[in-house]
Amino acid sequence: MSLTLRQIEVIRAIMVAGTIAGAARLMNVAQPGVSRTVKHIEGSLGIKLFVKKGGRYVPTAEARDVFVQIEEVHRKIDQLQFSIAQLERGRDVELSLGSVPSIANVMVPRAVAKLFQHYPQIKLNFEILKIEEAIDYLLLNKGEVVVMSYRLDHPSIVFEPLARGRLVCIASSNHPIATQKSISARDIIKYPLIGIDPKDPYGAIMADIFARQNLVYDIAIRARFGTTVCRLVEHNLGVAVLDAFTVAEIGSTSLAIIPIEEETTFQTYVAFRADAALSSYAERFVKLLRGLMEDHMNKQIIHNISA
Repeated sequence: MSLTLRQIEVIRAIMVAGTIAGAARLMNVAQPGVSRTVKHIEGSLGIKLFVKKGGRYVPTAEARDVFVQIEEVHRKIDQLQFSIAQLERGRDVELSLGSVPSIANVMVPRAVAKLFQHYPQIKLNFEILKIEEAIDYLLLNKGEVVVMSYRLDHPSIVFEPLARGRLVCIASSNHPIATQKSISARDIIKYPLIGIDPKDPYGAIMADIFARQNLVYDIAIRARFGTTVCRLVEHNLGVAVLDAFTVAEIGSTSLAIIPIEEETTFQTYVAFRADAALSSYAERFVKLLRGLMEDHMNKQIIHNISA
């Protein structure tokens, strides 16, 4: 006969407590259930496990080797539970992830903060990547997951939809358009444009809108990062078109965020290797990030409607 973990737990509880009643209290179960379990084990094994001396249950001589093994099993179970508890806190775990700059600025740090609430002892390696760097980052096992603003076609990489976003126009708070409820592409080109390369996924959306309306998409000042664009706009050097995630933490005193009248919706993605399952830590990060990004866009929609 082989003992179940539950039966081992009952035997050890009696060893520790010395009585059936005490064992029942330790296990938070009814006393008759403990008695029945012991009788069943003894009947199946064909040996007596305990004898009663001075009102207490003590191990029989023939069962002492069994009790030694039970203690060893219990010790290993305790070690297993400790290891599981460490995993639950993220101890000795390092999560490596990458992100394109636009989502890395605000959304990823918010998700990381929530991740640390779940796994306070986890270690994190976070890299900001260009889109063209993402494939090598994953294929060379530098990280588990990359947050992307664009979907590439690659047989070894899975692109899973993350959240949808929109482009917005930003201007200095004392700029003539700062008080407008919305703005069109035709109005945007009336002012010097500070922006990202039209070949960038977000830049391509706006360039396409300009092209369809036969408008010249002329960038007066070009900058790679959205945060740099924001600083330039703050100095009233022009207006800019950025994604809503980059400007998520901009204060109303320094910059105005103005909805664009044309359709500028885009899809973001999370990318990972097709031949490797995500760890539970990476899955949790993606879930948190998706929720934060969707929540931000929902709040922006509500704000625009009420404005």
